[in-house]
Amino acid sequence: MADNGNSTTVTGRRRGGRSRHLDDAGANGAGQAASKPHYRHIVNTLPPVELLSGDEVEAIHRTSLTMLREIGIRVLNSEARDVFRKAGAEVSEDTMMVRLDDELVLASVSRAPSEIDLTVRGGTPYRIGGRNTIFSSVGGPANFSTLDDGRRPGTRAAFEDILKLGQSFEVIHMIGPSVEPMDIELRFRQLEVVRAEVMLTDKFPFVAARGPSPVADGLEIIRLARGFDEAEFHDTVSCFTVVNVNSPLQLDVPMCHGIMEFARRGQLVVLTPFTLAGAMAPVSVAGALAQQNAEALAGIALGQMVRPGAPAAYGGFTSNVDMRSGAPAFGTPEYVKAAMATGQLARKYGLPWRSSNANASNAPDAQAAYEAQMSIWGALLGGCNVLMHGAGWLEGGLTASLEKFIIDIEMLQMMAEVFQPLDCSTAELALDAVREVGPGGHYFGAAHTLERYASAFYEPLVSDWRNFENWRDAGSPPADVRANRIWKETLRTYEPPAMDPACREAVDAYVERRTAEGGAEPLT
Repeated sequence: MADNGNSTTVTGRRRGGRSRHLDDAGANGAGQAASKPHYRHIVNTLPPVELLSGDEVEAIHRTSLTMLREIGIRVLNSEARDVFRKAGAEVSEDTMMVRLDDELVLASVSRAPSEIDLTVRGGTPYRIGGRNTIFSSVGGPANFSTLDDGRRPGTRAAFEDILKLGQSFEVIHMIGPSVEPMDIELRFRQLEVVRAEVMLTDKFPFVAARGPSPVADGLEIIRLARGFDEAEFHDTVSCFTVVNVNSPLQLDVPMCHGIMEFARRGQLVVLTPFTLAGAMAPVSVAGALAQQNAEALAGIALGQMVRPGAPAAYGGFTSNVDMRSGAPAFGTPEYVKAAMATGQLARKYGLPWRSSNANASNAPDAQAAYEAQMSIWGALLGGCNVLMHGAGWLEGGLTASLEKFIIDIEMLQMMAEVFQPLDCSTAELALDAVREVGPGGHYFGAAHTLERYASAFYEPLVSDWRNFENWRDAGSPPADVRANRIWKETLRTYEPPAMDPACREAVDAYVERRTAEGGAEPLT
């Protein structure tokens, strides 16, 4: 199926986060963000890797459709089953299984937009789809870690620190669900989490799909923070949620509600099966991809049945497990290949697609860095539009690390620089400079160098380029120690974004009223 060509476009403004210049974090520029900020709107100029042949993509596609037609998907939400039934699917109330024929799936998915503008306060929208790419902060861990205090359960303070770091770096565009603030009672958690997102950042915010009351609260806070009436909110993509299929082949009650309610109100659903080969999916990567594809298509189809043209992204999270222990593994060769193949599948359906910066390391060490780098390359060479967990993910997603956050910012900024086109103009080819210097000379004092030296190269945030003696005399700080210094300085100099006082008052009044009413109802 060719790119459907649909587009959802809106307008907006935002003030971007600042790049940090932390000269005391290291010598020779270590601790300085890039001197050329290209990170507000990122276009991936690298051609996507075509890992699979056209016939192989088609084979996965056809296998997925066969799964949905012959096996089906279990849908635990009765309202969602009714939506599927009215659209023409075969539904069994006894087994809660929904079977969809090929034409119904493809016709529904084809209504989703191929490009979407995500609006934010104080700036132009972020576009996803095509070659456009955005990065999100870490989302969802129950734990939080720093070099100073080790690993402990997530707190409100830790949650807010991650929001502040996300606001402080231009290369972060979306605010993930950060770390779970376990010290906030669950019935009040969505209220406080989304309020903090809109108060402490002006990045594209997240609302968890945890049932009717939490979704209603989160969306209302976003609407009030933007100063929109209901019609404006419905027509403006202002927030997102992530819906994970309960793999294999099951959509649970709150996830179905999230798909339907976000679609009704015109907000972005990132539909993401969590398919670990050998555990929740077939042990073969091809089989895991086919199941992932079936699950993603079913979830996206549900949203389009509710509201044709609703913003949706195809999420891919296929990796493997350690077959000796059953533990999830990330940044593996299988993960990279699955990411590249997922890009081909998403492009086949004309959908923006999400991947992740993931690793399985328990510390912000070399393993965390090389597995994350493998994940990033797999995602970006695959052409992903949304890189979730871009900064801070550790321990297979169970921990958010502030040191890893800063190390990831370095990697994301470097990738953004890789995307910058190479200038091969006459001036940049530098023939006059070669004539000026001649054989055996050097270019430090050449006119061409003096005109460009201040912004010629990427300046690192974490990397330390001092010689060994200077590094040793400074205490031999490794990368995680340098990152520790940088996040502390970043939080010390953090400044909250501007917000309309009337919107701030409206958000506070809503949260206070809902808190007095007892917060969210229990999840069902």
